[in-house]
Amino acid sequence: MPTDPTQQRAAQGADLGGAGAAPERVAPAAAGSLITVEGLAKHYRVHQRSAGVAAALRSLLRRRWETVRAVDGISFSIAPGERIGFLGPNGAGKTTTLKMLAGLLHPTAGVVSVAGFRPAERSRDFLHAITLVAGQKQQLLWDLPPADTFELNRAIYEIPRPVFRQRLDELVELLEVGEVMRRPARQLSLGERMKCELAAALLHRPRVLFLDEPTIGLDITMQASLRRFIATYNERHGATVLLTSHYMADVAALCPRIVVINHGRIIYDGSLPQLVRRTRPEKRVELHLERAIPRPELEALGARLVSFEGTQAVLHVEQGDLKRLVTQALAALPVVDLSVADAPLEAVLADLFAATPAPAAPGLPAIVAPP
Repeated sequence: MPTDPTQQRAAQGADLGGAGAAPERVAPAAAGSLITVEGLAKHYRVHQRSAGVAAALRSLLRRRWETVRAVDGISFSIAPGERIGFLGPNGAGKTTTLKMLAGLLHPTAGVVSVAGFRPAERSRDFLHAITLVAGQKQQLLWDLPPADTFELNRAIYEIPRPVFRQRLDELVELLEVGEVMRRPARQLSLGERMKCELAAALLHRPRVLFLDEPTIGLDITMQASLRRFIATYNERHGATVLLTSHYMADVAALCPRIVVINHGRIIYDGSLPQLVRRTRPEKRVELHLERAIPRPELEALGARLVSFEGTQAVLHVEQGDLKRLVTQALAALPVVDLSVADAPLEAVLADLFAATPAPAAPGLPAIVAPP
């Protein structure tokens, strides 16, 4: 009998399938990778019809179908302990990908390996290795306190009580939910519920965290609190994190690497600073002046004037000209305050999405940043 877990599962699949049955292939793990995806695709066949009674009657006799390519042949790998931002506009395929990685959806094509398992098999060991937390879903029992959900998860995952107590105490301390875990879930605020959702999802100490917009709808303070917790948990336990979020503050604070998907295909895989430099290489210089000055004095700096209102001006300047512009502005203008920053991440991503329209045919190349 093979000693490798993946080989054991393949051999068991062949035995169950009978003579001549070939086991379904597991994506070979790239060197040092915990998650490996090769050519992953998910296509749906969707019924299309126009509005109105006549169209409804016609559709009873002859239906018109369209194939929707929610995910269309993506490939990437993630090393143990990495924190990855998985970004894209609504409908890009982010949640569908996470569901396939978590084993909730069967892929149309492609092969996947997560912690050495094929997710679609939903094996017991695989479910102990991962967790999926969605900001728009909940596992807390509405009329019961979170403490009861914690106890239920202890029983489901067969966590020894001393280990459960130790892990729960750590999570309660990190998430600061000691005062709310015995109140009915329906009486908790959205932020309190989200913290308890994370605690419940992490009691079995998963190696892989799939987080689908965990901070959606939360205020700024609660978003920052959850970001600190995710970073601390990752550092303490070496958990691998794949995070989707529409809040760029989450991504900037947590994810050294991002994977961007649009129209079901990966269009960028690399670091956030590299994407900013590639998409919007100009620096944004904001000037606060002591008094209003004529517009030509600002234009004389040799940079692109984006906005100018009273005593405030915003300019875009090439990286190589930044030092000269700052020196010249401080010497020639009544500058009270000056700040230099990259372009807003929202604008960078908007430019990237606009540059990658829906492909008319397969084969759209991804932009992969060099290591």
